[in-house]
Amino acid sequence: MTPPKTLFSLYYGAFRRNRLALWSGRLLCVLILLSLGANLIANDKPLVMQHQGRVMFPMIVSYTEKDLGGTFETPADFHDPFVQGLIQNSGGWMVWPLVPFSYDTLDMDLREPVPAPPSARHLLGTDDQGRDVLARLLYGMQMALVFALTLTAISSAVGIVLGGIQGYFGGAVDMTLQRMIEIWSSLPILYILIILSGLVVPSFGWILLIMLLFKWMALVSVVRAECLKVRKQPYIVAAVTQGHAPLKILFSHVLPNALVAAFTFLPFQMTGAIETLAVLDLLGFGLPPGSPSLGEMILQGKNNLQAPWLALSAFVSMAALLSLLIFVGDGLRRACNPEEG
Repeated sequence: MTPPKTLFSLYYGAFRRNRLALWSGRLLCVLILLSLGANLIANDKPLVMQHQGRVMFPMIVSYTEKDLGGTFETPADFHDPFVQGLIQNSGGWMVWPLVPFSYDTLDMDLREPVPAPPSARHLLGTDDQGRDVLARLLYGMQMALVFALTLTAISSAVGIVLGGIQGYFGGAVDMTLQRMIEIWSSLPILYILIILSGLVVPSFGWILLIMLLFKWMALVSVVRAECLKVRKQPYIVAAVTQGHAPLKILFSHVLPNALVAAFTFLPFQMTGAIETLAVLDLLGFGLPPGSPSLGEMILQGKNNLQAPWLALSAFVSMAALLSLLIFVGDGLRRACNPEEG
């Protein structure tokens, strides 16, 4: 059996030789970092400020207008000229993010009807509610990536374990699980999601839970096939002969060899999760209204054809994200199957 470090070196070397996949992976990492740091890039609160000689962090601590010398005990609106005057009169200052708007910030100072076109104030314009498109784009990609990563990680772990159990034990265990998977996979997932959205209030957690009930099946057949090939190898037979526990053999010797094939499917799993979430939001059965969502941005573009920047922003961002994931997935597949390269 080839040591794991040697296998990793071989696969990583083959992946690096695929320039398209390599640069797609680098760009995808940059995109993930930018989206996960959306709170620091786009926010309607200063990163740091000084008021009456005291350094304050509005993004971490919530301050009221009264805390800044005003009258009301409501959360301070740092875009309000009155609040800005309070800070300036105390000799203070504010350091704003690159985009001084959050995903739900309504710009009340627009001089054009919404949706407003791109400008120095809003680089990608605003939607039909006066919200900054760039901010919603960053937060929407953050939501899509967190959803896809969480769904892929949990569903893959379940699928790998069940596929390993099927492939290693075989016989009645394999037959029973296979029949159950065939029945479960025949259920129409999209219709079930639409029906359940009428029974419960749609939320990130509910959509993730419902998707987990079905997405775990994607890797079962792949891992099962790999385990069926591996379980008759001499080192597996030797481990059985020495009296090792079946589960120890499964997790220590069988599954590590099957993970290579499963690993190549993960980017495609993420692509499917992002597409499903976008479709649900586009149809109105996804995240709650007002949530940052790529699907909701596509719907904005559909409903406002007179504002092409909405459709272009949503289309380009969605196409770029999915294309990078597909290129990375194809690179991983080719790296793990050198004869296809």
